[in-house]
Amino acid sequence: MSGYQGLPMGQQERVNDSCNSDAAAMANIDNPIPGVVAQLAQGFKDGRLASHIEPVPIPSKDAVIGLIEQAQQILFPGFFTPMSLRPENLEYYLGQQLSLLYENLATQISSAIRHDCFRHNQVCTHCGERSYAAAAALLQSLPAIRELLETDIQATLVGDPAAANADEVIFSYPGLFATMVYRLAHRLHQLGVPLLPRIMSEHAFHRTAIDINPAADIGGSFFIDHGAGVVIGATTRIGNRVRIYQGVTLGALSLPRDAGERLRNVKRHPTIEDDVIVYANATILGGRTVVGKRSIIGGNVWLTESVGQDTKVALEQPELVYLGKEDQG
Repeated sequence: MSGYQGLPMGQQERVNDSCNSDAAAMANIDNPIPGVVAQLAQGFKDGRLASHIEPVPIPSKDAVIGLIEQAQQILFPGFFTPMSLRPENLEYYLGQQLSLLYENLATQISSAIRHDCFRHNQVCTHCGERSYAAAAALLQSLPAIRELLETDIQATLVGDPAAANADEVIFSYPGLFATMVYRLAHRLHQLGVPLLPRIMSEHAFHRTAIDINPAADIGGSFFIDHGAGVVIGATTRIGNRVRIYQGVTLGALSLPRDAGERLRNVKRHPTIEDDVIVYANATILGGRTVVGKRSIIGGNVWLTESVGQDTKVALEQPELVYLGKEDQG
C-alpha cells in the first residue's frame, strides 16, 4: 500500500507532488481571458451585441420590484406593512408612502427615458420634467386603479366558492397580484414610459406564471382562477366581468419572420367581450377573433374564428376506456 493512501485528498496531492505537476501543466496553457475580453468588448462597442454602455443609468430591476411593493402597500394598507394602521394615522401613512413612491418612481422613469433617448439618438425631451409628470399621473390614477381592483376582488369572491373572504384573496390569490401589477404597468404604458411596464409584468410572471402584456386592455371585475400558464397578448381586448382559468392563451396566429416590425401596431390578439368565461387550457388566437358576450369557451378548445353572443363552445366528449383485471384477462 502506498504511503499516502487513506490520507485526505489535499494531503495525498502534497505527498505525491501532484500540486507542482498541475502548476507546471497550467503554465503551458494560454490564458483565455484576454482574447475573450477583446471579442466581447468589440461586439459591445460596435453595437453588434446588445449592451448598456451609456453615460446614463439604466432602470434597476430591483428598484422596480420595490415600486410594485410600495404600490401594493398603498393600495392595500395594513396588509403588507409591519406597522398597525388605525383611522387616526392612516392619512399620515398614506402621505408618507405616496411621497416615497413619487420620488422613487420618478427616478426610475427618468432612467428609462434617458436610456431610450441615448439608445435611439433622440433629441432632448426634458427627461426630468417628463419623469415627474408621468409619476404624478400614475399617482393620480391610483384611486381609480384601486376601485378597479375592488371589482376584481369581488369578481373573485363571486366566481370562486373556495374564496372565503377578501382578505384571503388579497393575501394569497396569484390572479389578483398579477392583475394589480398589470393595472399599474398598463397605466405607465399609456403614459408612454419605456421599459418599466415590461419589467413589472416580467416580475408578475416570475411570481405567478401569469403573463399579461401591459398593452392589453382589460375591463373591470376581471378574475383569473388558479392562473398558472395564462398568457394575454399585447393587443388583447377584454371586457367586463370576464373569468378565465389556468393555462388559457389569448394569443396571435402564426407570425412571419419579420412580424416584429411589420405587425407591431396591428391587432394580433383576440377580443373577449363582457361576461365571457374561458375554461382551463383553452387557446384563442387571432386579431379578428371575437368571443361574443356571455359566451362560454370550454376547456382545451382551440379557437381561431369568432363566436357569437350567448354561445357555448366545447370539444366532443372523448371516449374513455376502462381496463380492469377482468378486461386484461
